[in-house]
Amino acid sequence: MMNWIFSIMTDPNARWIMLGSMLLGFSSGMVGSFTYLRKQSLIGDTLAHAALPGICIAFMLSGVKSTFLFMLGALVSGMIATIGISVITKYSRIKQDTALGVILSVFFGVGVMLLTRIQHGDYGSQSGLDKYMFGQAASMVRSDVYTMLGVSIFLLVVCCLLFKELKLISFDPGFARGMGVPSGLLAQLLLFLTVIAVVAGVQIVGVVLVAALLVTPAAAAKYWTHRLGLMVALAGLFGALSGVIGTVVSATTPDLPTGPVTVLVATGLFAVSVLFAPDRGWMARAFRERRVRTAYHQQSGKPQAEIRK
Repeated sequence: MMNWIFSIMTDPNARWIMLGSMLLGFSSGMVGSFTYLRKQSLIGDTLAHAALPGICIAFMLSGVKSTFLFMLGALVSGMIATIGISVITKYSRIKQDTALGVILSVFFGVGVMLLTRIQHGDYGSQSGLDKYMFGQAASMVRSDVYTMLGVSIFLLVVCCLLFKELKLISFDPGFARGMGVPSGLLAQLLLFLTVIAVVAGVQIVGVVLVAALLVTPAAAAKYWTHRLGLMVALAGLFGALSGVIGTVVSATTPDLPTGPVTVLVATGLFAVSVLFAPDRGWMARAFRERRVRTAYHQQSGKPQAEIRK
């Protein structure tokens, strides 16, 4: 067992993939906690799909496969998508969930169209570009991990500095406005942080699955605590743990991609939380209900079969 773990840790490629996946899971879970509490879980999926046109345009303009240029193009495309969502919501009667669906469909359609044009064009380095739809964690190198580390540190610092303000707009935006907190500006900042987390994760899990790392760890952490600070920390921990386990499983199983396995591990942690969380889990609720019925039966003297009726 120890030799097996040692062989993985000494493999440079597996080590960089593990570190990158761990950092992605941590940063995505942390930022996703606030979007989850604001009931904007679809925003991550929308921004992930909106990143595809930016990646394609960056390749078409440069002609080379550069991770930095792809991230820059995806960031610009994601910011345009957030502006589009805000404009549609503010200047029309369309609600935000509908605006998210419209932006997702339009941007992803444009991205697929550009991707098809690239694959059938005279571009010399287009091979493998479509893997950004489903992730290509195996291609990560040291510079990509350093980029993920910088993104994680930036997101952590911003969330720590603005924790109280983000907490206010997550639970009660109206009260935040009454207290003089610029809730609109903070909401846009949260969208910007989400764009950064999504863009950083596109290379590992792809535009299709990156939203799962924003939502699933946060949803799992919600079952374990009533405190926001602890929830954010647990979401980051669950995301990082999903990245580590997903990388180990992928490295030891032939032809098993890291990104989808990481998402499945996060889903498994969510299932464990739903079943076994000490306060909100299904088992804990069932035990409390059984204990209440037993106590009522002992006090009233009625049989439990009658109580269940």
